Amino acid sequence: MSLDAATPFTAQQLDAAGRELLFTEARTANSFSNEPVTDDELTAIWELVKWAPTAANTNPLRVLFVRTEEGKARLVEHMADGNKAKTASAPAIAVLAVDTKFYEHIPTLFPIRPEMKDHFASNEAASTATSQFNAAIQAGYLILAIRAQGLVAGPMAGFDAAGIDGEFFADGRFKTSLVVNIGHPGENPWFDRLPRLANEDALSWA
Repeated sequence: MSLDAATPFTAQQLDAAGRELLFTEARTANSFSNEPVTDDELTAIWELVKWAPTAANTNPLRVLFVRTEEGKARLVEHMADGNKAKTASAPAIAVLAVDTKFYEHIPTLFPIRPEMKDHFASNEAASTATSQFNAAIQAGYLILAIRAQGLVAGPMAGFDAAGIDGEFFADGRFKTSLVVNIGHPGENPWFDRLPRLANEDALSWA
């Protein structure tokens, strides 16, 4: 159900099927079928991601969707050896990057405090910390959005970030942070399920 401006938002609990899809049964894909991923599907992923919250609505994440064989060849060149084959086989790949000048959009995205643009423009440490942290949050949203779209995700940190930046973001403004393969699961796509920490090792109460 979609909400318009006149309809108040009411928090609702996600049902069991939704929880399994996004969390408890979701897996990282390591192989992909030949079934294509369309531009409409990739756009629909972003249409979910863009609504999720970031600090002061800064939205520093930028996404390059790579789908052509030429584009994949350029990207694979900069992937770690263990990630080359699965990246080449994925029908689509999202290169996630941080916009180092995200603050230029603050007057549009956070109009109640447009002066924050000048604060970040003059404070590199604050700008870097804010953009990297919030882009990382958005990366998590994107993985969930891929699953919500009925696709599987294969996020990877093994790549030459400087090489990808030089290949695709030559002006230096965007800095690659993560690469995510996207598609439908192929043959033997999952590794064995790994354990998680027990609650008593992860939680405390005050």
